[in-house]
Amino acid sequence: MEAKHIFFSVLFLGFALIAVIADPVDDKKALLDFVNNLPHSRSLKWNESSSICNWTGITCSKDGFHVIAVRLPGVGFTGAVPANTISRLSALQTLSLRSNLISGDFPQDFSNLKNLSYLYLQFNNLSGSLPSDFSVWNNLTVVNLSNNRFNGSIPLSISNLTHLASLNLANNSLAGEIPNFDLPNLQQLILSNNNLTGNVPKLLGRFPSSSFSGNNISLETSVSPVLAPISAPNPRTKKLGEIALLGIIIAACVLGVVAFALLLILCCSRKKSKDELFSGKLQKGQMTPEKMVSRTQDANNRLVFFEGCNYAFDLEDLLRASAEVLGKGTFGMAYKAILEDSTTVVVKRLKEVSVSKRDFEQQMEVVGSIRHENVVDLKAYYYSKDEKLMVCEYYSQGSVSSILHGKRGGERISLDWNARMNIATGAARGIARIHAENGGKFVHGNIKSSNIFLNSQQYGCISDLGLATIMSALAPPISRAAGYRAPEVTDTRKAGQPSDVYSFGVVLLELLTGKSPIHTTGGDEIIHLVRWVHSVVREEWTAEVFDVELMRCPNIEEEMVEMLQIALSCVVRMPDQRPKMTEIVKMIENVRRVEVEYRPPSGNRSESSTPPPPPPDVEEES
Repeated sequence: MEAKHIFFSVLFLGFALIAVIADPVDDKKALLDFVNNLPHSRSLKWNESSSICNWTGITCSKDGFHVIAVRLPGVGFTGAVPANTISRLSALQTLSLRSNLISGDFPQDFSNLKNLSYLYLQFNNLSGSLPSDFSVWNNLTVVNLSNNRFNGSIPLSISNLTHLASLNLANNSLAGEIPNFDLPNLQQLILSNNNLTGNVPKLLGRFPSSSFSGNNISLETSVSPVLAPISAPNPRTKKLGEIALLGIIIAACVLGVVAFALLLILCCSRKKSKDELFSGKLQKGQMTPEKMVSRTQDANNRLVFFEGCNYAFDLEDLLRASAEVLGKGTFGMAYKAILEDSTTVVVKRLKEVSVSKRDFEQQMEVVGSIRHENVVDLKAYYYSKDEKLMVCEYYSQGSVSSILHGKRGGERISLDWNARMNIATGAARGIARIHAENGGKFVHGNIKSSNIFLNSQQYGCISDLGLATIMSALAPPISRAAGYRAPEVTDTRKAGQPSDVYSFGVVLLELLTGKSPIHTTGGDEIIHLVRWVHSVVREEWTAEVFDVELMRCPNIEEEMVEMLQIALSCVVRMPDQRPKMTEIVKMIENVRRVEVEYRPPSGNRSESSTPPPPPPDVEEES
């Protein structure tokens, strides 16, 4: 037994030793020196005691001995890259520090990165001349140094990069003539908006004129005009000339009509493409950031992350991500975006924001500061004149609405009583936390089952908070959202905490009945859930109120009745007679305590149970 114990101890120590050896200690020290000596606004939360291969933005080789990729865009780095830090990553193949505020000259010691293949330093404040000898990086495939302040000429040594497929030097202050690059593998060249002069070299003539726009250069032409010999006219030639002239006029008219039609189609397609910024129809790489984001954007128009967010991407990554439309909500479209590193997020594209940039940012800061297990974290936001985006965590199970009422294709996931109680408990806690913000005056304004998701513990989690106060209008009266709307909101178009309580009460009724807030019968009659429940409770108590799926669960009738009482107290007509969310949380938690402390005998008691009398102030919704 002793020998066996020693064997397993040695084996364990051996595995531990291998793990320690595999962790690239030198690369870890280099990266820590880099981030500790370069100020940044976002916390990377790198745990020095854990493997570097698990750090945000870091990719290791398969054997775990070296760092091969560093992707830290939009971290808020400010200042010059510290010498002898990144350059010590001898096996580095990909370096992305784009969308930061890095300044100073191009780091000279980057010449030590002999294996570098992909270099992304765009949208920084780098200045000075470009490296004179690019041949030290003979593996370079993609180089993007656009949107900086580089000056001087374009180095001829770029011609030595035989593997180069993409070169982007746009939006700098580069001057002089364009070298005659002989790069057969080059597929993308962007030199626009510099101070370049002269002609475009013949070897680069295959690239579109947009690659060179914004410079004082012209395309070379090798074709000279040929003068026809002068000869005496004859009558036959004159007649043919008249016919040709008539044909030219007709052709010009036809071409004019065709051009006008193409112009209309182009305008419509541009509008459509703008509406499909993250549409699933746009494949990865088709929607370049230059098409959607102004090149003159300042630092305040970049993607703003909140403290504690460990995502390593920026606006450019979002625009390049493959996307899938999740649905259209009250305040805009929601997209599922999958980034290059397989990170999945939800991007909410807001429509009709009515407040100024300052007010929008202040509201986002309040929302982003709320950290609660039952509130969906806002990871980042973006504001520009044309686009307002919110980036949130993605929940793979979908919303409670999609789970409860069925997904596309008629599929439906059954929710038992315990699952529905967890949803109600979590959602109530989340709303109570939201109401506690801003001195106890914060309002969600758009509570509905499609804005509730399941967290890792399968409890309800609230999303889409804080948008009601910054949008120009609520949803139209005839919509699914109208079924959640309190009577006073319908009248005043202004949401408050009592109206949030009303909306939550409708969600509880959804969970109890399995019915949508507004639905139709077989005869196309529109049924309002709150009115229907009121009529059933008032006229005759039957099991019709509860979802038939719940009736299969034993010994839950009394709990369902208690939850129905809570829901009815939430949807009373007078706002001041509704309970506070903190009170509702306690009431729901008390229902769960009954389940633990007392289990009634089995058997169907629904027919013989005394119906809960509706609260005296319950009135049918008008």
